[in-house]
Amino acid sequence: MIIRPEREIDFIEIQSLVKTAFAGTKHTDGDEHNLVNRLRGRDEYIPDLSLIAEVNGRIVGYAMFSRIHIGITEAIALAPLAVHPDFQNHGIGRALIEAGHRIALEGDYPCSVVLGSPEYYSKSGYLPASSFEIIAPFEIQPEFYMVFPFKSELLQGTVRYSQAFGL
Repeated sequence: MIIRPEREIDFIEIQSLVKTAFAGTKHTDGDEHNLVNRLRGRDEYIPDLSLIAEVNGRIVGYAMFSRIHIGITEAIALAPLAVHPDFQNHGIGRALIEAGHRIALEGDYPCSVVLGSPEYYSKSGYLPASSFEIIAPFEIQPEFYMVFPFKSELLQGTVRYSQAFGL
């Protein structure tokens, strides 16, 4: 498996992968593949943190981290994370997350936030955001909103996402 930043030539295949990965999942709005395209057109897009996983030249996984704000502090959010159904449960998602975290450390971000399964994301070190007094800008059960701290001290407050999220 190769993990690398996305390239423009990958965009159509990524859109298809994200749509396929989220089709039929329990918690989806069916718009994740369009979110990726909207984020690419915004200042919050970070090309080096939009990663693909390739197996035998085929894109089988994708992770996008984009800029957010917690108060006045810039941080990142992981959304979406997608793995093709035929390749799930093989560590591809976790490998994408870990690669993104390594790159993010070079960018001096204090943390990454994610909305998702606590059982899944806790395996990559995500903790309840409420423990850090980091608040989602929408109603959600607290256990589903998590943070991965890159630094020991985090600012508290409500997260502001890119307008691309439509929040």
